[in-house]
Amino acid sequence: MTRVKRGVAKNKKRKSLLSMTKGYRHGRKSKIRLAKTAVRKAGVYAFNHRKQKKQNMRRGWQNTMNYALRELGLKYSTFIDTLKKKDIKLDRKIIAELVKENPDTFKRLVESVSTK
Repeated sequence: MTRVKRGVAKNKKRKSLLSMTKGYRHGRKSKIRLAKTAVRKAGVYAFNHRKQKKQNMRRGWQNTMNYALRELGLKYSTFIDTLKKKDIKLDRKIIAELVKENPDTFKRLVESVSTK
């Protein structure tokens, strides 16, 4: 059987790893041991922040709604509670867009929820 030294495969693996660390600072862009840990950490951070991005968006929608509702004399929590009780299925993203783009429609929604 012939001998396999795996030089090509090893070099390819190293090259692809270093291409992933392009733009990193100091030794993390050129030294294999540091580059491996940097890429692994970057993947972990990317995964976590994809989840966190969704949380931040929802928090922003809630803040937008709360600010608009306070001007109309309501609280965010009571508004959401009455929406659920009235079985109105509008999510926070849509309501926040109503606040920004169609304030009159939002005002009518609030009036219909609070008066009934």
